[in-house]
Amino acid sequence: MDNKDTHWIYGVNPVIERLRSKAPVQFIYIYRNKTGSQVRKIIEYAKDRRIPIEYVEKSFFSSFPPGHQGVAARIVSTKKRYALQDLYDLSASRKEPPFYIIIEGITDPHNLGAIIRTAEVAGVHGIVMEKRRVASGMTVVKASAGAIEYMPIVRVSNIKHAIVDMKNEGITVYGAEADGDLLYWDADFKEPVAIVLGSEAEGLKPSVRNYCDGIIRIPVKGHINSLNVSVAAGVLIYEALRQRKDG
Repeated sequence: MDNKDTHWIYGVNPVIERLRSKAPVQFIYIYRNKTGSQVRKIIEYAKDRRIPIEYVEKSFFSSFPPGHQGVAARIVSTKKRYALQDLYDLSASRKEPPFYIIIEGITDPHNLGAIIRTAEVAGVHGIVMEKRRVASGMTVVKASAGAIEYMPIVRVSNIKHAIVDMKNEGITVYGAEADGDLLYWDADFKEPVAIVLGSEAEGLKPSVRNYCDGIIRIPVKGHINSLNVSVAAGVLIYEALRQRKDG
């Protein structure tokens, strides 16, 4: 089922990716003094798709968060609502072992957007996150640089139930924590796998951690005892990509 909702996308790259994805766009708004090759690309895409463009004063963007870059698109979102079975079917269609990221309580929109971007670039099959207790909104779209348009995202009421469902499908579920007993490069990411990432401040909830098959960690050698969650996600995702390429 499609979820139709009018909202905004802002920033050069997110708007370009929205236009490239062929998803619906109602209007494009560009600061009238904005120039450059990327703006010309937006104008070309919009004209090809017969999307109206309005050139506006800088004050138009006063209510937007920082990083709008003088470009915005008003859209009607028709992004599909995915279920877990959709992710399993997608993995089967790719003829690859399932590879998913599970988000538990990440509230910083920049971190969530960065994770979505990394996951999409690296070919992760899908992301599972709670309907509540996670970041949302235009900042996530901006931080993902448009990757959210391509990444299948399943929103669930209960992360633990989703983990159980995946385990019943033969998927190994690893939680990522600074005190994990397994170094991340010793985990077998060539098999069907999901990685659970917890909140920036508290990590994984004990109840979620207990449902995982194992807890992996990234070693640290400096004075700071942990990485930013989006950086940690990148390390783990690309280790999986490396193993699968070499395997």
